[in-house]
Amino acid sequence: MPPFLIVALGALGAAALAKVIAAETRRINGALDRHRASEAGDMKAVPLERDPVTGDYRPRQS
Repeated sequence: MPPFLIVALGALGAAALAKVIAAETRRINGALDRHRASEAGDMKAVPLERDPVTGDYRPRQS
């Protein structure tokens, strides 16, 4: 088989793979965005305060 055909088939395969990966990425990001939007409505803003001993931020104890 001539080398240019092998290169052309490789380029077509790479383009097809890139298209499939891009579509899958868009699908997953859409699902994540929908999940985050539904989760954001359920959560309330919780004030954080810094723990002086560890330096970590934790929810404020009311």
